[in-house]
Amino acid sequence: MINDILNEADSKMVKSVDSTREDFSTIRAGRATPQMFSKILVDYYGTPTPIQQLASFTSPEPRIINIAPFDIGAMANVEKAIRDSDLGVNPSNDGKILRAVFPELTEERRKEYIKLAKEKAEQGRVSVRQVRQKAKQGLEKLEKDGEASKDDVTGAEKRLDGLTKKHTDTIDELLKSKEAELLEV
Repeated sequence: MINDILNEADSKMVKSVDSTREDFSTIRAGRATPQMFSKILVDYYGTPTPIQQLASFTSPEPRIINIAPFDIGAMANVEKAIRDSDLGVNPSNDGKILRAVFPELTEERRKEYIKLAKEKAEQGRVSVRQVRQKAKQGLEKLEKDGEASKDDVTGAEKRLDGLTKKHTDTIDELLKSKEAELLEV
C-alpha cells in the first residue's frame, strides 16, 4: 500500500516536470520553433482546437515560421489566435499561408522571458509539492487506520521527500538551461 502511494506520487511528479518542460519549450529563445505554438487554441467552428490540429508548420529561416492551415476557411481564426497569443508576433497573410516573423530578442525582452521561465518553474515546483502533500496525507491515513506502522510511514515519508527533492532539482536544472539559452546572443 505504501509503495502504491509512493509510485503514484512519483508518476504525478514526473508529469509535473514534463509539463514544466513543455511550458519552457513555448518560451522563445533565439530560434523560432513550432513548439512555441503548442499552447494556442483556435476557435474552429465554435470549438477551441489546438493549432497543431489545424495547420502545418515550417521554418524556412531561424526567425520565421510559416503556418499553412489545412482548411483555408479557418485562416482568419488561426491568424487571430496567433495575434492574440503571448508570442508577441503579428502574422502576415498571403491567402495560402501565414508568415510569422519573430524579431530579434532585445535585452529587455530576454529579461521578460527569463522572468516568465522563473514563473513557470515555480508553478512546476508548487505542483510537485502539492503531489507530495497529497501523498503524505495518504501515508498518514494508512498509519491512522492501522494499516501501516509509524516506522514504515516515517521511512516512506523520507523516501517521498527524496522524490520531491529529485523532481524539484530537475525543474531547477531545466530553468538553469533555459536561462542560459535565453541569455545566449
